[in-house]
Amino acid sequence: MLSLNNTEEILAILIAVAIVLGFVFSTYKEIQSTIAEEKAKYREKTETETKVKTLIKYLDAKSKLIDAVNDANKKKENSEE
Repeated sequence: MLSLNNTEEILAILIAVAIVLGFVFSTYKEIQSTIAEEKAKYREKTETETKVKTLIKYLDAKSKLIDAVNDANKKKENSEE
């Protein structure tokens, strides 16, 4: 078995603690970046849905307007005959 003196044991423990802390820190940073990416995706999805809903409302209003103009033109043609 390997025999270490007190200084070597303390140094080994410090290195082990540093490795564990480094792992914990890198995992924490990775989780933070993943959460930030997911929030950005959610925000972009919400903005896109809002734009699509607005576009649908615009197209519905435009089609109603076109239908109204066509009806008016038909009535005008019928009244001229």
